Amino acid sequence: MSEAVQTTPSFSMPMFRRFVPERMRPCIYVLIAFTFQFSGGLYLGTLNQMMGETALMREDLLMCLYANLAGMAIYFPLLFRMKFRFTNKTLLCAAATGVLLCNLLAPHITFLPLLWLVCFIEGICKIQGTFECMSNIQLWMTPARDFTVFFPMLHIVILGSMQLSDLLATCLMYHYHWDYMHLFISGLMMVDLLVLTACTRHFRMFKKFPLFGIDWLGGMLWAALLLEVAYWFNYGDWHDWWNSPVIRQLSVAILATFLLCIGRMFSIRHPFLEPKMWTYRHLFPVLVLITLVEMFLAAEHVLEEAYLGEVMHYGVMTTVQLDGPALAGVLAGCLFAYWWMHVKRFNYLRLVIAGLGGIVCYLLGSYFLLSTDIHISQFYLPVFCRSFAYAVLSATFMTCLEEIMSFQHFFQALSVFNMLHMVMGGVIGAAIYTRGLAYYLPDNIARYGAAIDHVASNGMQASMPHYMETFLTQMTEISVKQMYGWAAYACIFLFLLSLLYDAPIRKELKRMPNWQKVRKMIAESWAGKRK
Repeated sequence: MSEAVQTTPSFSMPMFRRFVPERMRPCIYVLIAFTFQFSGGLYLGTLNQMMGETALMREDLLMCLYANLAGMAIYFPLLFRMKFRFTNKTLLCAAATGVLLCNLLAPHITFLPLLWLVCFIEGICKIQGTFECMSNIQLWMTPARDFTVFFPMLHIVILGSMQLSDLLATCLMYHYHWDYMHLFISGLMMVDLLVLTACTRHFRMFKKFPLFGIDWLGGMLWAALLLEVAYWFNYGDWHDWWNSPVIRQLSVAILATFLLCIGRMFSIRHPFLEPKMWTYRHLFPVLVLITLVEMFLAAEHVLEEAYLGEVMHYGVMTTVQLDGPALAGVLAGCLFAYWWMHVKRFNYLRLVIAGLGGIVCYLLGSYFLLSTDIHISQFYLPVFCRSFAYAVLSATFMTCLEEIMSFQHFFQALSVFNMLHMVMGGVIGAAIYTRGLAYYLPDNIARYGAAIDHVASNGMQASMPHYMETFLTQMTEISVKQMYGWAAYACIFLFLLSLLYDAPIRKELKRMPNWQKVRKMIAESWAGKRK
């Protein structure tokens, strides 16, 4: 037979003990992956109560989220190195123990840098556990290792868990206390450890590969740069941007860290992110697009929350109703991406255009619906469109990234992709929306407040407090609507630009090599660098 013919490897999970039925084994790992994705350093569903009890600002708690996401993003280049060094049981038990300890410690830490470090470590453990589970059931999900199947199914786990975790955290906070979510996740990790101890064993599919050649200092520098940029945009409005010496000093630190990262990348043999990784065609368009998409979707955490909280005055148990249509949008988006990419093999660019169309629908729907007279159910469709677009674009961009990169640099590019996808795009977009509201709200108060003269105020002295409260609510509504309008203009412009560009459909999808070949490529790459 020709060497070009590649046989489909058989699926097995030999790390399980014999008494565990074969059909249950992948399902156990799916459930464990869900438990890891449920976890976090802190939980946004409990944000308001935590602010009231801990005296931490909103920016402090959001920085915990960005630190958690930064830990996940920066760890991608190390995932396969860890997989080839330690057994699956060791990695999963270590990840579950890390998540357990971080969730027990986080509610009791008030020193912010230490809290951010705990959240950063929790992010590393979270992605390590998720990767170990999903990589071992990949052949069960797609025997041909087809990423047009794997990535949509993976995002059902990731994005679905995100919505369910928010719903669960809100309910536990409302009925009990905000730290019950940490206790619940700790309990889940204990169950995971019990299942892993009882049902799995240490098993190696390939020879152990040592951890030499990893640029630990380079990884720390890139992580520091990511956190510095996140801090700059997250706290910029609170510090009044360039008027603050903190922001000016941090800007110098960001520049110095960036130059150190670039200098180290070009000066050592095996940098954390290799220079060749940046040279692939179409890489920068993908990175720019995902950053812009995240900036548009940051409206959820600034404009949408401002509208629901300050205009409609909804409580947490009311706003959490939006998690239902959001979860439906995630499932619909992932299944649509699977149907488009795998079943029909349609053009990826047109799928990106469909995702951008979903964001346009969300922004325009929010713009036209915003009013104090609507019921929350009328907001279900825009939320569904937002989640649908997010799921479609997340799965599509990761599939495109795999198609344009060699496997040697794929996980390095995936790290940069997630730096922009999970941290940079969102924090930059949130800073822009926050700055826009800070401009439009006083401007609208000044414009419309000019109509309140002495004659008008004398006629309503008894109801002046109520009138001013209503007036400020209306000004907030107008300001949020204006920001939604500008975001819609920008997204429509990007949508029209994407319609002007076309690319041929891929007829033959690249196949992912098996684990033995991946280990051999890593070993050969390291041997070549040592010469």
